[in-house]
Amino acid sequence: MKLSRLWQPARALFWLMVTFNALSSLCSFGLQTLPLNTAGKLLLGCVALVNVAGGMWAAWLLIKDPIEKN
Repeated sequence: MKLSRLWQPARALFWLMVTFNALSSLCSFGLQTLPLNTAGKLLLGCVALVNVAGGMWAAWLLIKDPIEKN
């Protein structure tokens, strides 16, 4: 398994992974700084976890699939 397969800016899956990771970071920041009630924290926490899972899924697909040469 080569971690260099993660860096494939020509593929849309790479940008999907970056977007998921950025959104989960934004959700984590919101959880720490926004004055939310319990329901809001649960909702934002679940959204953050879904984004983390999506980012991990995209990273796994990038590592698993061979690099496409254009």
